Formats: sequence, structure tokens, C-alpha cells
Amino acid sequence: MAYWLFKSEPSTWSWQNQIDKGDAGEEWDGVRNYQARNFMRQMKLGDRGFFYHSQKEKSVVGIVEVCAEAHPDSTTDDDRWECVDIRALRSFKKPVLLAQIKSDPRLSEMALVKSSRLSVQPVTDEEWRIVCALGETDAD
Repeated sequence: MAYWLFKSEPSTWSWQNQIDKGDAGEEWDGVRNYQARNFMRQMKLGDRGFFYHSQKEKSVVGIVEVCAEAHPDSTTDDDRWECVDIRALRSFKKPVLLAQIKSDPRLSEMALVKSSRLSVQPVTDEEWRIVCALGETDAD
């Protein structure tokens, strides 16, 4: 299993919106960055991801699961753009703020710290465990 991070502005698509979609999940559509798209092309069913609120909140708030592998993005007719579907698994007991992540030397190489603008990014196994522990949330 691989781990990822999905960033969203809560005013556009919030963690609550994701939860409300239930087991069916939702397309992670609208991504127009080649590197982020390529990461989605690598995703497999069952991969896990952090749901990250950008903008004002800047925090990891939940865990999602990939429930459909890469397919054409329904929001465009341009066949260059693909997306995956994700579903909410569980909320973090305690949101993990970007400031916490940046201040933790164990996470200094995390993509969120190095490439903060990328909307879809990989997370290492160790980073996954550390962030889950900071959020007092089960990593499994």
C-alpha cells in the first residue's frame, strides 16, 4: 500500500463534504498539474491518503482511501487530465497543523514541507506513522 496527501480548500471541498459522500466516494477532479496527475496515475485501490485543508486551516484532518484508480476527469473534455476517486475512512482525533509538521525535524523532507503548493503528493511510510501519531489517530 502507498500513502498520499490530497489538499483541498475547505470552501471548495471540505472534509465534511468528503464524509457526506459515504462509501461511494468522490472524484478528486479538477487537478491541472502534470506531476499531481502522474501521482494519481500511480495510485492503486486501497491506497490511503491524508485529507488536508489548505488556506486558513492548513491541517491534516482525515484519512481517505482510493476507491477507483485513475480515469478521465469528468470535469473536462481534455483527455490529458485524469483523476482517482477517494472515500473518507476516518477523521483525525486531533488535526495536525502544517506548523507542527514543519517544526518536526522527522518530517523535514516531507513533500508538504518541500512542495507545499502541489495538490496531490506522496507520503512515505514513516511520515504516515508520524503524522497519524501527532493526530492521535490509528495509522492502520
